[in-house]
Amino acid sequence: MDKLTAAKVMLDVAQTESFTATAERLEMSRPMVTRYVEAAENWLGARLLQRTTRKVSLTSAGEQLLPNLQQWVEQAQQMEESLMPTQAITGYVRLSVSMSFGFSQLMPALQAFRQRYPGIKLDIDAQDRAVDMVAERIDLAIRTTNEPNPALIGRPFSVCYSKLVAAPEYLASHDPITHPQDLTHHACLGYKNFGRQIWQLTQGEQQHDVEVSCDVTANEATVLLHGSLAGLGISMQPDYLAQEWIDQGKLVWVLPEWQLMTLQMYLLYPSRKHLSPPVRALIDFIIDHFKTRPSR
Repeated sequence: MDKLTAAKVMLDVAQTESFTATAERLEMSRPMVTRYVEAAENWLGARLLQRTTRKVSLTSAGEQLLPNLQQWVEQAQQMEESLMPTQAITGYVRLSVSMSFGFSQLMPALQAFRQRYPGIKLDIDAQDRAVDMVAERIDLAIRTTNEPNPALIGRPFSVCYSKLVAAPEYLASHDPITHPQDLTHHACLGYKNFGRQIWQLTQGEQQHDVEVSCDVTANEATVLLHGSLAGLGISMQPDYLAQEWIDQGKLVWVLPEWQLMTLQMYLLYPSRKHLSPPVRALIDFIIDHFKTRPSR
């Protein structure tokens, strides 16, 4: 059997702790996964996995050998990829991304990616929630946060700036807003996943944490954006969504002299080891594409 494939299968089982899960992730039969694991153990001359009816875990020999096996696989993959023309890289990537970033930023960028890597197929899962990347077979996730999941590998690739916005009609019919505390007297649209609606605004050394009242909440940014466009109130929006509407005069930037908290944009994936060539290609492309394009 191919030693490199056997090593990749072995590493995947060590991560998922399940022959069945690895079979589904790698799209091969469970008996084939078993044969590859046995081949890796025979090749290395040690039993690497402890199998029970309920759980698969590493043996002491497996824990000792796993880092070396990971390093060997990564080096072999990098050598293969360096010799492989981009047109020859084929495979499948399942990507999780928020709806707002997906349609406004990612999809336009993917035109260039597809031209460079025509053999890579993409399946995009667009939703604003944390996902179990192993259980849902997600290869890569794009998330906007300053606290990425510590169980995942996180690579920052851009910064997300935000603005408070409202429709001109709303602002014309309500009290003026000249200071962050004025927001407490206004209708605000909140992001449901944030829990308490506390908007942090800074100006130089001044900082105000304002708890706003949100009678309308949603779990997705574009819903709140269109709420503001409809005159429902003030919402916090990423620049990449809001700026177009501000330029058209359909939204107004509220308190422009005050800054909202900036957030990092991360690429998240379960392990930096044994990444498939398509996943590695997409990671490298996104980092390169957005490094000169801050999400504002």
